[in-house]
Amino acid sequence: MSATFGPAGSGDSFKTMGYKRSVQSPEYLEKFGLTHMEYQCGQGVRISQKAAEEIGTAFKNAGMTLSLHAPYFISLSGTDEEKRLNSVSYILESAKAAKAMGAQRIVIHSGSCAKISREEALALAKDTMKRAKKALDEAGLSDIICCPETMGKVNQLGTLEEVIEICKVDDSFLPTVDFGHLNARTFGGIKGKEDYAKMLDLMENGVGLDRAKIFHSHFSKIEFTVPGGEKRHVTFENNNGFGPDYEPLLEEIYRRGWSPTIICESSGTQTEDAAEMQNYYRSL
Repeated sequence: MSATFGPAGSGDSFKTMGYKRSVQSPEYLEKFGLTHMEYQCGQGVRISQKAAEEIGTAFKNAGMTLSLHAPYFISLSGTDEEKRLNSVSYILESAKAAKAMGAQRIVIHSGSCAKISREEALALAKDTMKRAKKALDEAGLSDIICCPETMGKVNQLGTLEEVIEICKVDDSFLPTVDFGHLNARTFGGIKGKEDYAKMLDLMENGVGLDRAKIFHSHFSKIEFTVPGGEKRHVTFENNNGFGPDYEPLLEEIYRRGWSPTIICESSGTQTEDAAEMQNYYRSL
């Protein structure tokens, strides 16, 4: 087993290389030596069953895999009960689309805690995910894995500790550890391998080795502000000095023999940067 790398959606080069439809993504990824992509439903699940199945068939025929990012407007910890419970429906929609395209994992934003305490927000998020898991099971989608994500803004729910707690709701949940987000919300707190090791240890102690070693991940360099945290995603080449660095993370993952799925979310160059990470990992 080894780590899997891929981009969040298609980079800017998808169009400049002459591609137009998502069903062409495997051919595009092949040019970079990549075998995975995270399909983006951030603005809503707007793909038909037929289109999802076509994409899934293209990836399966190419021997490639998919994950799916659920809508950004999901609010696991929303204080408006109706909106919070609507999130269960959005997660269900995401899971149906994922199932149709053969994706097993869906990434879910953790929510906000701007108006309530972090403890209250976490309790609401856990309740929402408990309801979501029940809805997935009842819909025959129990094989779809929910992956709550660490977040980059300070007033958002989604520290690594909070995501681990959400993942304890069900043994099937896997954490999505966005190291760029964690670096942004700690104002550049990730300095090197020791910091990454502490995070991986925290995850292993929280959800157990079996889940920790196959965790889901996002990685990009992210510009941040103090005291807000995340401002915007940048690229590996044009990062204005913002981190974090991926090399010590990949060295630590390789040392442990873990096999996570690592999605690059660089701004526009996510495919090229995912390939750069993969090349470095393979050089180890």
